[in-house]
Amino acid sequence: MTASIKDVAKKAGVSAGTVSNVFSGNRVVRADLVERVREAARELGYQPDRAASQLRAGKARIVAALVPDLNNPFFTSLIASIESSLRADGMDIIVASSNDDPAEERTRLAALLAWRPAALIAIPCADEFASRDLVDKAGIPYVVVDRVPHLFEGDAVTVDNPEAGRMAADHLIGLGHRNIVVVASTMKLRNIRERCEGIEQVFTDHGLGRPTLIEVGLDFETASERLADFMEGERQATAFLALTNFATLGVLASLHQRGRRVPEDVSVLGFDDYSWMRAVNPPLTAIRQPVEEMGRMAWLRLRERIAGEDVPFSRMRLNCKLMVRTSTAPAVGSPQTDRPSSAGRSAPAKTG
Repeated sequence: MTASIKDVAKKAGVSAGTVSNVFSGNRVVRADLVERVREAARELGYQPDRAASQLRAGKARIVAALVPDLNNPFFTSLIASIESSLRADGMDIIVASSNDDPAEERTRLAALLAWRPAALIAIPCADEFASRDLVDKAGIPYVVVDRVPHLFEGDAVTVDNPEAGRMAADHLIGLGHRNIVVVASTMKLRNIRERCEGIEQVFTDHGLGRPTLIEVGLDFETASERLADFMEGERQATAFLALTNFATLGVLASLHQRGRRVPEDVSVLGFDDYSWMRAVNPPLTAIRQPVEEMGRMAWLRLRERIAGEDVPFSRMRLNCKLMVRTSTAPAVGSPQTDRPSSAGRSAPAKTG
């Protein structure tokens, strides 16, 4: 038998109204009573009816989130950060994936909006957020995160991708590497192109030609296949610079299959900084994106919009950090020229 709000109230020794306020967030409840109510709910297996609660309160307590791919740990980490922030304010989150398909993005977005959420957080699957007209018609506030259209007029949170690319290239060139292969997912995405622009700028500053570039797709299987074909005839590279998580995994898998050692034979620098990157041998040098801050800033802006605050649109551009570990080493035959201060390098966040 399903536990009711009255069952929870009886077990916790409080009124049904107090239980309702604990789960709805409509009124402040003393901390000790909140703990008693939540403990009683856990023991009874009680789950509040969010839809009914919204109807009674006359306002939505749900935020919708649309991401390109839930198999990608970057997007799931970002959603976890957003969820942690908004739940502290008594909100819930519903999530859908577009599977990197513009047509499916439109279908999934329509399904999310059918829940009548209070707001939306969107990571478009392509450079242009083609489905934004659906959100405009719904009349709810929204913020675009990570993949932000070039002339987008609205709230946005992203990272300084050109600077991230510059940091990565500067580190490898500083170690004496000249034959560097840049491993990108797809140049169809603006954030990837921006990372490459930053890398190319460093090459230009050092009087070098453009680095070798290979596109390996958006998933691990495709990346591994394309890199396997590429490495069949590639023996000149002394370093690989991967611009996404799956690209990094593909590089490591392909090098391992060919018996090439990291960093003795070739250096590897990855993008994003997950736990596994610190657990592998050798630990990976990586560009760390400020995922937790991205989620927090996206929610703070939406919270202002939900509260009705009339503030100008903002595009916040956060900075990444270079985490130097032992997967990158001086190129064979080159002197150690890297500056020790490059580890953990970052700059103040930019807004505009």
